[in-house]
Amino acid sequence: MIMNMLNKKITWRKQHKWLGIGMSFFMLMFCLSGILLNHRSLIKDVDVSRKYLPSRYEFKNWNGGLLRGTLALDDAILLYGNGGIWQTDSTASTFKDFNKGMPAGADCRQIRNVIRTDDGSVWSVSPFSLYRLGSHKIWKSVTLPTEPEEKLSDISAHGDTLLVLSRSYAYVSLPPYQNFHRIELPMPKEYDGKVTVFRTIWLLHSGELFGSIGKLIVDGIAIILVLLCISGLIFWLKPKQKRLLRFSLQWHDKIGRYTIMLTLLIALTGWCLRPPVMIALVLNKMPSIPGTTLHSKNPWNDKLRVVRYDEKFGDWLLSTSDGFFSVNFQTGKLESIPNTPPVSVMGLNVLQQNKDGKWYCGSFSGLFVWDRVKGTTVDYSTGKAALKNAGAPFGKKAIAGMSQDFSDTPVIAEYNEGTDFAPQPAYMNQLPMSLWTVALEAHSGRIFIGSIATYIFIFVMGILAVWCLWSGYVIRLVKKK
Repeated sequence: MIMNMLNKKITWRKQHKWLGIGMSFFMLMFCLSGILLNHRSLIKDVDVSRKYLPSRYEFKNWNGGLLRGTLALDDAILLYGNGGIWQTDSTASTFKDFNKGMPAGADCRQIRNVIRTDDGSVWSVSPFSLYRLGSHKIWKSVTLPTEPEEKLSDISAHGDTLLVLSRSYAYVSLPPYQNFHRIELPMPKEYDGKVTVFRTIWLLHSGELFGSIGKLIVDGIAIILVLLCISGLIFWLKPKQKRLLRFSLQWHDKIGRYTIMLTLLIALTGWCLRPPVMIALVLNKMPSIPGTTLHSKNPWNDKLRVVRYDEKFGDWLLSTSDGFFSVNFQTGKLESIPNTPPVSVMGLNVLQQNKDGKWYCGSFSGLFVWDRVKGTTVDYSTGKAALKNAGAPFGKKAIAGMSQDFSDTPVIAEYNEGTDFAPQPAYMNQLPMSLWTVALEAHSGRIFIGSIATYIFIFVMGILAVWCLWSGYVIRLVKKK
């Protein structure tokens, strides 16, 4: 009996030791990057040069969202995307920096849309700011009555109405566009107060489910995991300083035992946020938990993505995480639209109307042509009817942007492959990447092994992390017995 328990302890100890050693670097990266991800607004002005990152992170052929869309002006074309705004001509022969007046941080130059109102004024929007083009072609920030940490997602205009969309509200303004009125969209008929399980797990993992306090608690758990990694490595290295060795082992043991439930929770929830587990969570809903940030009076809390005016139907077309809706902001009427195109859970990157009144709908699930009149959708590449089920997170073509301003044939930019419509200037290759984006790449594992990490890295690392934590706890249980 005693020998059996001893053998079990040795087995658990070996598993804990070698899993811990093998995972320590990645676990440290997960923890540090997770803390950064939790405080995007604080680090939005901090950039990292792409020359310090793997070569696959260089912009090549307008990939990586560098080309999201364009706006044709009288004498120029503005190209915009994740690298800011660039001025070119109809032949795309030259490109000039058009970001004067904007903050230097790459996160502040992730431009979602650029539009022109009927009075000729030009506007752009990033997640953090609304900009208006002033004299001498200098962008000026425009203040909106947003809530703290509220991110902007889109901008559109029709007639004299200017509409700015955040992830939760719409902001409307009329000439001279100096004041914006916040609109909370009406509750749709289908609204049941439920949210996706994925969204719940996501916010639980970051702590945002419980607001700022929750995020700080999760930051604390990340620091605990960092201490476990460091103390474990010190014990493995077995320094000559017996005092340090004993101190490291003692605290490694105590911290690990007393926080086991919290560390397991972080590991398990993180494991759930990538395929294949993610797919099941996205497709299922649950009631929002009372007392959390998801339990909001606003039925559109963190759900709004893209808005456009449909010239053919004479209504505002709204893309949300719950599907497409037709909106009349004057009457407050809102209706769900049936027979819509597939959209990745990552959201739309392209929503443009062509001359025939049909809509190009592009996301990481692919590019589709949507005929609202007939209620039909076809795959742009194959011409075949699109599947009616929800779009997969990643399709055969991950669409990042589109332009209809250079030729009769649309320019389509894929996230990985980009587009060869025009040579990309060499100086754009190493445009800075925001520290937040670098942290996201590290947290997802893509920075280590590329895009394959999306499918297997977190799935495998999550299982190993849980096993490592549990084996360390079991060692203490066996010791007590």
